[in-house]
Amino acid sequence: MPRERRFHQLDVFTDTALRGNPLAVIHDAEGLDEATLAAMARWTNLSETTFLLPPTDPAADYRVRIFTPGGELPFAGHPTLGSCQAWLLAGGQPLQAGEVIQQCGVGHVRVRRESRRLAFAAPPCQITEVDPSLLASVLAALGLQPGQLQQARWLDNGPRWLGLLLDSADTVRALRPDHAALKTLAKVGVIAPQNAADGTDFEVRGFVAPIGIDEDPVTGSLNAGLAQWLIGAGLAPAHYVAAQGSQLGRAGRVHVAREGDTVWVGGEVAVVIQGTVAL
Repeated sequence: MPRERRFHQLDVFTDTALRGNPLAVIHDAEGLDEATLAAMARWTNLSETTFLLPPTDPAADYRVRIFTPGGELPFAGHPTLGSCQAWLLAGGQPLQAGEVIQQCGVGHVRVRRESRRLAFAAPPCQITEVDPSLLASVLAALGLQPGQLQQARWLDNGPRWLGLLLDSADTVRALRPDHAALKTLAKVGVIAPQNAADGTDFEVRGFVAPIGIDEDPVTGSLNAGLAQWLIGAGLAPAHYVAAQGSQLGRAGRVHVAREGDTVWVGGEVAVVIQGTVAL
């Protein structure tokens, strides 16, 4: 029989509702089978829906399962921040003051509070070269000329992204991809230096047709991988702010900071809906 479970819908990487990336969070998800989790994610039709569970590791504060309409992810950034915020709103008390330990498919992810923001410690990212023939197909699907591409790398931090550094933020904003073609190729993240005086340093877009959505409004895992790649290669400063979602009517802001060997990816979270769901 269905039972009432606490529910939050939040907007992540923004302090203003409707301007970031929405996330549905179902609390107390024990007893829900795999088919129900997947069906709920398809029903919300958001880029991600998460389910909070007791941790199986006593060192973690909670466990989360992350679903897109197309399946489960081992890790994702905006669901990490949104799930943590929902857990805290429901009265969660971390084992360590000032830091929450999330258990998910990639293991433990640390989340810390930064004034009004939450930030997660980016999990390890494998950064590898891209096959030239695949890259050519992706550039064609994006409508890019070879001279508009600066560098490309595979970025794998749970989700696997094809990261592209482009020549300008205007090029990023002007992209009109062939999403049907990208669906058979890769999840693609593009980034370029910002040329607008809006307090941000880079413009980012994430194209995710393989998981059932053409474009993700604001993407934590992508920004984490891009930051680890670009900062490590000397192509970005150790602290910067990325804008994402402008072409979808959003105004996501992703705050990146490398401290020692750790890259922190942060943003604000706005609560939009609170209630219960019968599952």
